[in-house]
Amino acid sequence: MEMKKRLTLELRNKKPGEVKELVLDNCRSDDGKIVGLSSDFENLEFLSMININLLSVSNLPKLNKLRKLELSDNRISGGLEVLAERTPNLTHLNLSGNKIKDINTLEPLKKLPNLHSLDLFNCEVTMLINYRESVFTLLPQLTYLDGFDADDQEAPDSDPEADGDGLEDEYENGEAHRFGNSNAYLLLLLEGEEEDDDDDEDDLDEEVIDDEEDEDDDLEGEEEEDGVDDEEEDEEEDGEDDEEDEADDDLPRGEKRKRNLEDEGEEDAEEEEDDEDD
Repeated sequence: MEMKKRLTLELRNKKPGEVKELVLDNCRSDDGKIVGLSSDFENLEFLSMININLLSVSNLPKLNKLRKLELSDNRISGGLEVLAERTPNLTHLNLSGNKIKDINTLEPLKKLPNLHSLDLFNCEVTMLINYRESVFTLLPQLTYLDGFDADDQEAPDSDPEADGDGLEDEYENGEAHRFGNSNAYLLLLLEGEEEDDDDDEDDLDEEVIDDEEDEDDDLEGEEEEDGVDDEEEDEEEDGEDDEEDEADDDLPRGEKRKRNLEDEGEEDAEEEEDDEDD
């Protein structure tokens, strides 16, 4: 999408003077220059133009109230004196991922007395020997360079003054810009994922414990059922023997004796057969 069209969409029927935050990330600049943005945005405090193929900021209008400027992932190699002239109250500047190679390229930023934080991640200048010491010496007004101060103390996650705390949250990418630098925001996202992973592991452990308890309950239930079945079988056999004894008791004495003799006769006959076989 072209920058002019994107500007129209971002205004949302508002007048330029009513806008305090403006995000133009990933649109197309005109020949590497800013187009459509004018000094009518007199109350603009936050401006983001990330990855729009910028070669120069020469067309940046006068924006006296601008405090935070995002210009990362472009192809800017110099011409920073324009920032000192047209954004005199700038406090945060992000030039990460641009073509800045020399410390001297940053010298015009000395004229920004309120510049509090500067980001130069993925610029060639960061590979120079004594890069950090040189930049802090060149720009004594700086507190943070690439998210750390001169004593290697990390910057806080957010700066209410720089991030325009209290401004309208009108833009899709607004949440990311409430953090002092993109790295801090990424760290927060990663911490959130780790917490989610820990929760998932705890849930799995609980499920395994529940399954083991269920298996133990099933085994106990089966043992109890087996015990009951064995007892029932023993009771049935005892009951049959008792019934036979009761039946014998009910017979008259003569019949009972006769039956006993018959049983003895059968046993004797079996013994005789065995003797004959021998």
